[in-house]
Amino acid sequence: MAKNRKARKSAPRRKNRGPVKSFQTSAKKSPASTERSPKTSVFPIVGIGASAGGLEAFTQLLKHLPADTGMGFVLVQHLDPDHESALAQILGRVTPMPVREVANELRIEPNQVYIIPPNTDMAIAQGVLKLQRRKPGRAPHLSIDFFFESLAQDQHERAVGVILSGTASDGTLGMEAIKAEGGITFAQDESAKYDSMPRSAIAAGCVDFVLSPENTAKELARIARHPYVAGQPLIPAPLLASSEERKKGETFAKKGGAGQSGFEKILLLLHNHSGVDFSLYRSSTVQRRIGRRMLLNKIDKPDAYAHFLRGKPKELEALYSDMLISVTSFFRNPEAFEVLKEKVFPKLVEQPRDKPIRVWVQGCSTGQEAYSIAMLFVEFCEQGGQARKLQLFATDVNEALLDKGRAGLYAKSLVNGLSPERLRRFFVDEDGGYRVAKFLREMVIFARQNLLTDP
Repeated sequence: MAKNRKARKSAPRRKNRGPVKSFQTSAKKSPASTERSPKTSVFPIVGIGASAGGLEAFTQLLKHLPADTGMGFVLVQHLDPDHESALAQILGRVTPMPVREVANELRIEPNQVYIIPPNTDMAIAQGVLKLQRRKPGRAPHLSIDFFFESLAQDQHERAVGVILSGTASDGTLGMEAIKAEGGITFAQDESAKYDSMPRSAIAAGCVDFVLSPENTAKELARIARHPYVAGQPLIPAPLLASSEERKKGETFAKKGGAGQSGFEKILLLLHNHSGVDFSLYRSSTVQRRIGRRMLLNKIDKPDAYAHFLRGKPKELEALYSDMLISVTSFFRNPEAFEVLKEKVFPKLVEQPRDKPIRVWVQGCSTGQEAYSIAMLFVEFCEQGGQARKLQLFATDVNEALLDKGRAGLYAKSLVNGLSPERLRRFFVDEDGGYRVAKFLREMVIFARQNLLTDP
C-alpha cells in the first residue's frame, strides 16, 4: 500500500484529454442487452473492483493467474480524479499478460488486462469498453457498481465479478446484478486489508466464492474451462418435454430415472423438492441456472449433476433459489412510480372512504418494490392532505426472499439511491444496515404464491 501511495504522490497532475463520449447503459436502450454479436469470439469477462488496499490485492491475484485462461480482465479501482494513474505500469510488472489503461471504444480481448482511467465512469456494450467523464457532485461515486451492472447486462452468464479490498459498499449492487444474470461472483476473504466492500457483498448474499486473491486466481483458471462460461452447450436435446412426457418422467424418476435426460432428472428432482414445475418456465433461463450450479459444484455433465442432487436438500434449495433470483431495488423504475403518483393514486383516493385501498405486488422478491409503493403513497397522501389507509399484498414463490421482505432489513448499499429525507422518515439505522420503520412494514403482508398453480 505504501508503494501505491508513493507512486500516486509523485505522479504529475492529470492532463486534459479532451471530451470523452457519453453512452447509454440502460438495458432498454442498449442493443448489447438483448443481442449477442455473432462476429466476435465468446469468452468470459472478469470485472475486478477495489478501493483502499486494492494494489496489494490486484498484485496477488494477477501474480497467480495463468496467462492463457482465455478470459478478459477489467480492473476498476477508486482513483484520484486529478492525477495520472501509474496502476497499469505497476501491475504490468507482475503478470505476463498485456496490461493497458482503457481508451474509449476499446474492444476487450482475451488474456489481456484493462485498467479504468482516473476521473471516468466505464461501461461495456457488445464487448467494447465505453468511457464518459465522471459527473461532479458530492454523491458517492460508485464506479464499480456502474461497470458491474453494465457487465451483467452485456455478458450475462459470461460475466464474472470480483470484489477485493476496499472501504464502503461500492460493488454490492453490481454483484447482485451479475448473479441475477447468471454470472459468477467472488469476494476477498479476511485477507482484505480493508474489508468493508467485500463484507457488504457477502452480507447481501450475492457472493459465490469467498477466497484470498491467490485462490481466486486459481478458481478463475478452473471455471474458465467450464462449458457454462466457455460458451459451449450443456444440453444435447431440447429441454422442455410435453405434459405426457413429464408424467412418464415422474414414473421413471421413481424407478431410477431410466429413459430420461440429465436435465429432465434435474427438473423432476427440483419439482419434488419445491413443488414448482420449472419445465413450464423459459427454457434458456432454466438451462443457465442449472449450468451455473453445475459450475459451482465442479460438475460439467447434467447426468452427473442429477446424480449429485439426490439426497442433497441443501443443493436442491440452492438451485431453487438460483432459479428465482431477480434484480430489485427501491424505486427501480422511476417512470412507473411517476405514473402511480400522477395517475393511479389520485383515482384510488377518490373511492369511498369505507372502501379499502388494496395493492397486489406480484413477484415481490425481497420487498423493495412493495415498500417503495408504500412510501410513495404515504408521501402522496401527506402532500394532498389526505388520510387514507393502504394495504399491500406482496407475493412470491420463494419463501426465503419473503422472509427477508418481512424483516425489512437491508444493507446500506441497497438504500444508497434513497434520499436522506426518505431514509430519515421511513427507516431505522440498525445492525449495520437500515430496517424499514414498523408503521411501513405493517402496511405490507407478505405471502407465498405460485401464479402458475395458485392464480
